[in-house]
Amino acid sequence: MSADDAHAAALDDRGRLVVRRHATVTAIAHDPVTFSNRVSAHVHVPNGLDGEAHAAARRVLDPFLAPEAIEPLIPVLTRIAREVIAEVAGGGAVFDGVQQLGARYAVRAQSAWLGWRADLEETLLGWVAENRAATRSRDPERMRRVASSFDGIVASLVAERRREPRDDVTTRLMTVPGIDGRPFSDAELVSVLRNWTGGDLSSLALCAGVVVHGLASHPRRAARLAAAPDPELDAAIDELLRLDDPFVSNRRVATRVVVVEGCPVAAGDVVVLDWRTANRDPAAFAAAERFEPHEHAAGNLVYGTGPHACPGRGLATLELRVLVRELLAAGTLEPDARHPATREEAPVAGFREVPVRLRPVLPAVADPAS
Repeated sequence: MSADDAHAAALDDRGRLVVRRHATVTAIAHDPVTFSNRVSAHVHVPNGLDGEAHAAARRVLDPFLAPEAIEPLIPVLTRIAREVIAEVAGGGAVFDGVQQLGARYAVRAQSAWLGWRADLEETLLGWVAENRAATRSRDPERMRRVASSFDGIVASLVAERRREPRDDVTTRLMTVPGIDGRPFSDAELVSVLRNWTGGDLSSLALCAGVVVHGLASHPRRAARLAAAPDPELDAAIDELLRLDDPFVSNRRVATRVVVVEGCPVAAGDVVVLDWRTANRDPAAFAAAERFEPHEHAAGNLVYGTGPHACPGRGLATLELRVLVRELLAAGTLEPDARHPATREEAPVAGFREVPVRLRPVLPAVADPAS
């Protein structure tokens, strides 16, 4: 199969048109008038909205994720990263970069940001594992139950703050004017918090696995990045994620009859945007299979593109940067030779498990002759 054939649009086993070319994916993502994000029958704020309703929701919600809002998290995230690394990697122990490191760090980081109770950690970790397993199973009823269980957790946290408001992001979200000037309803609050955390917990764990695997597989690259300034480190992390994108796809629904790459699409048809394949399209990236952070940055679709690009990109970037800095400061990542990394199963991407160990950095010994 030629590279062009591999990126051509085609129908999946559910009869949906899947687009894989970078140019086509980008064009559809930037055309919400023709390709609506209102795909789900459930409440999804803001990603299930279009047009002015979506723009209004983003105006309310984006300040929570603005650089000046998340920058104070840096010392908190640093402390959390150090604690998690010490717990899982102490004494040269082999640990899994996905669930043991990535998911635990994600849960603590998101909980610290939102002001959620520390005693929910094991519950949320269990949910991350079950969410990945349910997605892997492709069982709609199992996925519905998993989603419902997370909504229940979030609803209980909202109810707690109804009874006793706190000085945290969750309480502040409950008091801001919503899309039409009124506070968000409980269903909308659950949707926003689900959007901020439910997907991000699993996503950050998968991102951590991809990045840890990439660093452990290329020790010289990791050594260079240990002293890199923030922009260079961020670009490197984004490029590792482009090369092995853990975010597989999103859906859009056509609002009118249209032709996509020669394929007729009827109004109401679902079109799937294959981010992962588009991110390795040789028509968009001169060296699609090579690690070229700066050259590939402009076309990188890891966090999407267009009006529905991920609003949490800044927070995810900060969380990953802090985690990687602390890992590289703690030692050299090495793959576990006895247990190679195992891949996730479609429709999940990335790794199911990345067994590695940290070889500690030895302290410098003074030369007695000096």
